[in-house]
Amino acid sequence: MSESIGTNTETTKNQQSDTAVFLRLWRLFKPYWGWMSLGILLALITVLSNVTLMALSGWFITSMAIAGLTAASIDYFSPAAGIRGLAIARTASRYAERVITHEATFRVIAELRHWFYLHLEPLAPAVLQRYHSGDLLSRIRADIDTLENVYIRIIVPVTVAIIACGLFIWFLSRYDNLLAIFVLLMFIIAGVITPLWVNKFSAKPAKKKVELSSELRTQVIDSVQGMGELLIYGAAPQQIEKVDKLSKQLLTQQSKLASHFALSQSILSLCTNIAMLGVVVIAIPLLTKSGLINAGTQELLSSPNLVMLTLFTLASFEAVGALPLAFQTLPETLAAARRIFTLVDAKPQVEEPKTDSPTPNNNDIVFNSVSFSYDQNENNSTDDVFNDLSFSLPQGKRLGIVGSSGIGKSSIVNLLLRFWEPTSGSITYGGHELSQYKGEDIRQYFSVVTQQSHFFNSTIKSNLLLAKRDASDAEVEQVCRVAQIHDFIVSLPESYDTWVGEAGLKLSGGQLKRLTIARALLKNSPVLILDEPGEGLDSQTETNLLNALFDYKKETSILLITHRQTGLDAMDEILTLD
Repeated sequence: MSESIGTNTETTKNQQSDTAVFLRLWRLFKPYWGWMSLGILLALITVLSNVTLMALSGWFITSMAIAGLTAASIDYFSPAAGIRGLAIARTASRYAERVITHEATFRVIAELRHWFYLHLEPLAPAVLQRYHSGDLLSRIRADIDTLENVYIRIIVPVTVAIIACGLFIWFLSRYDNLLAIFVLLMFIIAGVITPLWVNKFSAKPAKKKVELSSELRTQVIDSVQGMGELLIYGAAPQQIEKVDKLSKQLLTQQSKLASHFALSQSILSLCTNIAMLGVVVIAIPLLTKSGLINAGTQELLSSPNLVMLTLFTLASFEAVGALPLAFQTLPETLAAARRIFTLVDAKPQVEEPKTDSPTPNNNDIVFNSVSFSYDQNENNSTDDVFNDLSFSLPQGKRLGIVGSSGIGKSSIVNLLLRFWEPTSGSITYGGHELSQYKGEDIRQYFSVVTQQSHFFNSTIKSNLLLAKRDASDAEVEQVCRVAQIHDFIVSLPESYDTWVGEAGLKLSGGQLKRLTIARALLKNSPVLILDEPGEGLDSQTETNLLNALFDYKKETSILLITHRQTGLDAMDEILTLD
């Protein structure tokens, strides 16, 4: 991947307001609104059950105490049953809420990953090479994972807080409007002003945290993948220092966020205690205030009700307890979403045709006066890689293209695979313009041995089967014999089940090259493209391998791209680029 992350491009393009980004995310969640609504309902039931349980328990205990002192009769069974019912409801709803909200979150994240990959695939490799592999990894994994905050940490607590607090204020107003107004004021301070303050002062460190996390992953990946070069050239200490510096910067931002959150929790606790004290102060005079009810005189507020309202107020702040974290999480979530949308909204280098791909008449390849250049955004140059290039590769023939490194030989492969479009001229395959084929369709006709070998951290066999998933063991062994790698594989303790490590780290460059050739042979496409197949091999091994390969692929069209002389004597035609 290219080292250029394209930061400047991202800051000038696709900048959307926070509201627009959030609404766009919300629209992506649309298929799971049912699950999400059910999760919100269960979370609301949990809060209401918990608050009601606290209030009823306080009322019941106080009433029982007074009844015991005054020898008065009291209905014991109804409130006791209510307490048990609320306790069961709280536990059940809490469990169900966790199950449903997490299920909804996992479904949303799975859908987001699928959606992201669908938009990512058309950008490979032309657009994606502008980004560092570590930065792409951060967007694919960390940024997508961060988006789970949208539902479980933002939408759920905010929605529950609005509904629950409205119900709590209404309940308090049934006793006294001053009580309701005072608690509402505390709700506003704890659930509105404090979260907005946290959001404002956490925005910058939260966004910085996302950027530093991405950069840190990039440097760590560079360190792992380039460990050999770092050790050889003595650059490991400098790389360690760079990673350490980024780690400290990230810890600084996390510390700022933690301090803001801690302060918000202190304010929330203070508001809760002030609200309780205020309720007691306001409610005490109501104990002696009388009114005419049903033509009789009785207290508007009994002693048990005073305890009930106090505990009710204490428990009700559970509804706003998660809001500071929700608003602190919001900037980080929006920053991650913006990074994802910036990549998704990038324009593919090649535009797919609107119609179905044609069926090729044969496997002939024709380049007719083709010129090609990479646009300025990719390499800061408008110089043509090659001009007015013409050649043909008839079906079943062999063409060698020779030239020094950097002359544009590999660009021919990128054009054939429709990773880029030619600047001018035409390319045909099977008698049809290459632009009439969809990228996925045209690539099935080519087996390509690239200069860079891509291997997953899995077994040798699994990596080979990427070319043909239903290939038999005999087919796998046959292509490995042709690629001169079978004897090495069976000498390993686990043979074809040997793990190759991340990016094939456990194997040498020459071994990976031969596995790449074996994988290309296993695909068995009509056209075989060999881009510098001898890289990493000694001359004798390269000669034996190419001879075996040409003998195995006698009827296949072969395009050999090289700067060496090995294998050229087997070509029907040789084109020299200079």
